[in-house]
Amino acid sequence: MHRYSFLIMTLVAFVARAEMKVEVTQGQVNPLPMAILGFEFMDNETKELASNIEGVIQHDLESTGLFSMVPPQSFIQTDLPLDMTPRYQDWKIIKVEALINGRVQKESDGSISVSFRLWDVYAETMMTASAMKTKKKHWRRIAHLIADMIYKRITGEDGYFDTRIVYISESGKQTKRIKRLAIMDQDGANHKYLTDGRVMAMSPRFNATCQTVTYMTYDHKVPKVFVLDLETGKQQLVGRFSGLTYAPRFSPDGNKVIMSQSLNGNSSLYTMDLRNKRVEQLTKGPFIDTSPCYSPDGTKIVFNSDRSGHKQLYVMDADGSHIKRISFGGGSYATPVWSPRGDLIAFTKQEGGQFYIGLMKADGTEERNIATGFMVESPAWCLNGRLIMFWRQGRASKDGKMSPANLYSIDITGRHERLIPTPQDGTDPAWSPSLPLTLK
Repeated sequence: MHRYSFLIMTLVAFVARAEMKVEVTQGQVNPLPMAILGFEFMDNETKELASNIEGVIQHDLESTGLFSMVPPQSFIQTDLPLDMTPRYQDWKIIKVEALINGRVQKESDGSISVSFRLWDVYAETMMTASAMKTKKKHWRRIAHLIADMIYKRITGEDGYFDTRIVYISESGKQTKRIKRLAIMDQDGANHKYLTDGRVMAMSPRFNATCQTVTYMTYDHKVPKVFVLDLETGKQQLVGRFSGLTYAPRFSPDGNKVIMSQSLNGNSSLYTMDLRNKRVEQLTKGPFIDTSPCYSPDGTKIVFNSDRSGHKQLYVMDADGSHIKRISFGGGSYATPVWSPRGDLIAFTKQEGGQFYIGLMKADGTEERNIATGFMVESPAWCLNGRLIMFWRQGRASKDGKMSPANLYSIDITGRHERLIPTPQDGTDPAWSPSLPLTLK
């Protein structure tokens, strides 16, 4: 089992007032012109680190669609020591509105220190600054954290770059697929396998409060639900279940797991309290109730059910009472997931031989589709509720060869769709909460 070692870091930050702000809305956003002036370095080793850190920061920010990087060949000022003020007029001429510069240093204990500044060119003000110290091997996390700070300072919302994705890595023939639990950074870096593939892994879901994952296995046709602690590598069997069991998810406080269990042709929703293993049945009847997901405050549950004759979305109180249908469109709905912000529900919809990733408000109004394909499945929210990750697969070829299954991210406007690279086919993604800064 993989053991994840958390980053050891010190962080000092300074924030100054400035007028620059990008509003993240559903309307069209003109990307903010930004420049990264090469980070200072000491030698060839820190030169390479500086270049790598700049590259990750740039990739993170550009991937949002909110920022556009002005190319270095346009720069008039080409050098800016960390303790100096930019020549603002040089940057106004080339229409840069936000400027980033920094420094990478080696410390006597073998660690590295990384400092940066964010400047508002037109207000002629330093917006934020920080200094971080960590082991050299954690340079990518430094870059993601800097991008998070820049994103938050300009948009006013938390960044999501210092996060990870768990998903199912698939390989092999269609009749004998190998499905392994895998993890990677949100941009596809630092990929690792968490299971060996001897037993089929399915439906990974993150705990919103810590770095633990719940997932399922099918071993000799017996469904089992596990909780895996990514920090320690320890795994706990939640339970063995008769009948088919689907898609376990954590409650917002991390104390319960909710799932669907199928017995005698019907599927009902159950919760298990992880503290005492007490199981409670929430729904009953001759229906198929599946894919439950809590609201962020834990008071409501959204799920899909065929109780109206075909699959639609329903919301109920957390104790199973006051069930209310919220979807009324054509086609069938599945895999609803509540946004971390509580304002939207993402879902999968199938209609007219096509799949869609859609969004609606929590009361079912203002439904719209943001992604489509022959097969698109498993929407998963990033922590600030602005991006969704999902997987897509095309039609098989005429000779029966399967199309690859790939992970994608897309923002809630339906723009800036981005392929997330994986070594093999990727399905069923789940997005982590923020990573802790220090080793406990």
